Amino acid sequence: MIHPRIDDLLQNVDSRYALVIVAAKRARQINNYHHQLGEGTFDDNPPPLVESRSKNYLTMAMEEISEGLLSYDYPKS
Repeated sequence: MIHPRIDDLLQNVDSRYALVIVAAKRARQINNYHHQLGEGTFDDNPPPLVESRSKNYLTMAMEEISEGLLSYDYPKS
C-alpha cells in the first residue's frame, strides 16, 4: 500500500501532473542536500522538512506534500 495515499496528496495540489512535477523536483532537492553533506557545501537545497522512517527521497517529498509543507506556483508564459 502506498503511503501517503494519492487521494490525500491530491488535496494539496491542483492535479496529478502537478503532484508528479512537485514531488520529483523536491526529491531531487533532498537528494542533492544529502550529497552535499559529505562535501561540506550547502547551496539552495533545504533539508527534508519531515521526520520519515523511509530512506526514499520521493517518499519524503510526498510526505511533505501530504502535510502541506510545500507550496508551488506556475510560471507565467
